[in-house]
Amino acid sequence: MVSPDRQQLTEASQHQQTEDTAETIDIDEVDPEEVVQTADGEVIHEPTGLILEEDQIDHGPEWRAFSHSSQQQKSRVGAPISNKFHDKGLTTTIDWKNQDSAGRSLSSEKRSQMRRLRTWQERLRTQDTGERNLQVALSEIDRMASALGIPDPVQEVAAVMYRRALSEDLIWGRSIEGVATALLYAACRREGIPRSLEEVEEVSRIERKEIGRTYRYVADDLSLEIEPVDPKQYVPRFASELDLSEQTRVKAKDIIDTTAEQGLLSGKSPTGFAAAAIYIASRLCNERRIQRKVADVANVAELTVRNRYQEQMEALEKRS
Repeated sequence: MVSPDRQQLTEASQHQQTEDTAETIDIDEVDPEEVVQTADGEVIHEPTGLILEEDQIDHGPEWRAFSHSSQQQKSRVGAPISNKFHDKGLTTTIDWKNQDSAGRSLSSEKRSQMRRLRTWQERLRTQDTGERNLQVALSEIDRMASALGIPDPVQEVAAVMYRRALSEDLIWGRSIEGVATALLYAACRREGIPRSLEEVEEVSRIERKEIGRTYRYVADDLSLEIEPVDPKQYVPRFASELDLSEQTRVKAKDIIDTTAEQGLLSGKSPTGFAAAAIYIASRLCNERRIQRKVADVANVAELTVRNRYQEQMEALEKRS
C-alpha cells in the first residue's frame, strides 16, 4: 500500500515532468499523426499528453445517444435542404389529417380553421408563375422517378437541371411534362443509371418522339456533356430479371466488348444490343432463355434480338 506522502511526491514528479515537456516541445515541429482531438474539443499531443489547444467550440449535440431510435427521438432538426422540392423543403407543411398531436379528432370549428390554413399555405408556397411551374415539374419528376426506381441523387440532378432550364427560359413554348421527362432521362444517362426511352415513355405522359426531340433541345442549350449509353450498363438489371448467374453476366459483357470493337454497336439500340449478348451468353453457359422472354425484359421487339444475335454471332465466329 502506497503511503500518502509517497503518492503526493509521485504526482508532483509527474506534474513537473509534464511542465518540462511543455517547455521543451516545439508545437510547430509536432508530427500531425501524433496529434489527437478529444470529444471535448481538446487537441492533445498523444505521446506526451500535452494539451496543444483547449477551449474549442464543440459543434456536436449536447446529448448522447447509444442507438438509432434514441438518436431519432432526441434530434431536433428537420429534413435537409433538397432541390427535389420547389421551395427546397424550407416551408411549413400542414398535415391533411384532422387530428391533434394525441390522435384525437378535431372539432368542426377546428377542422374549418385548418382547411383555411391549408388553403393559404398552398397559396403562399407558390407566389408566382415560376414557382408554380417548378412545383408541377418537380412533382412530375418525383412521380416518374418513383415508378422507374431511380435513386434520390439522380432525381436531385434532374431537379437542378430543370431549375437551370427554367432560369434560362428554355421552357417557353414547350410542355412542362415534356421538359421534365427529357431532363430526367438526361440525368439517368449522365449518372450512369440505365433507363431506355421506351421505359421512360411507359411512365410519362409524353410520347417517345416528343421526349427525344425535347431531350436533344435541352441537352444542346444546356451544354450537357453526356456520353453514349454503354450496353454493358443494362446487363446486370436484365440478367437479374432473367435470373442468370454471375458467369453469364461476365460472358455477356465480354461479348459486348468483342462485338463493339468490330463496329457493330454503331447506330444500334443499346438495349437490343445488350439483350442479344445476354441471349448468346445464356446459351454458351447452359442457362438458355428464349428470345421472347429476353426481348420482353429488355422492352424491345423479338425481331431486334434475333437480328442483333445473328450479327454478333457472325462477329464472334470471325474473331475465333
